Amino acid sequence: MSQAVLVQLLNLTVGAVLLTAVLVLWRRELAVVIRVFAVQGIALAGLVAVLAVQEGSVELGAVAVGVLVLRAGVLPYLLRRALAAAGPERRETRPLLNVAASLLAAAGLTLLALAVSQPLVALAPSPATAAIPVGMAVVLIGFFVLVTRRRALSQLIGFLLMDNGITAVGFLTTAGVGLVVELGVSLDVLLAVLVLQVLTGRMQATFGDTDLDELRELHD
Repeated sequence: MSQAVLVQLLNLTVGAVLLTAVLVLWRRELAVVIRVFAVQGIALAGLVAVLAVQEGSVELGAVAVGVLVLRAGVLPYLLRRALAAAGPERRETRPLLNVAASLLAAAGLTLLALAVSQPLVALAPSPATAAIPVGMAVVLIGFFVLVTRRRALSQLIGFLLMDNGITAVGFLTTAGVGLVVELGVSLDVLLAVLVLQVLTGRMQATFGDTDLDELRELHD
């Protein structure tokens, strides 16, 4: 496979990772958001696979398969289970910012990521490092979702978006991380999701809702 084709595939997968992050801000139906997150997992696995072909690394190819299984299969499955346990509330009905303002914020965060990533890109210019600002933008968008959404499941998805962005930056910066390192990080994320899934179910069973603002008012 020629270098030009690999660069185009790299740009395509990185663009898909960013697009899916923006779509999470656009949609409020949690079931749709989970499907979008699964697509982002596929795009992230594709990004790692392209880097594996580019580097000729069998280990990195194995990591790509692991990323696909965990981030496009296991995590979305656990999120769907948490959504089913959350009861009838399946929409993010009261985010702190509306859709238009959220999309404008995403554009601003993308520009910010581009600005702050330029020194890092300049250290070792390459097609992979040139895509680092996209990974940084996904991290910032994930944090934005985390702080502007009210429901626990939406905030969990924001946390996972941040993790996907950090993972993308790590692969783009180092042309791959060790299999053991990625396995350890993935297990940590999986454990966090399992714990938060249990907490979400407990919140729904005890208080009848997973809106964290309403739970704070109940505490007050």
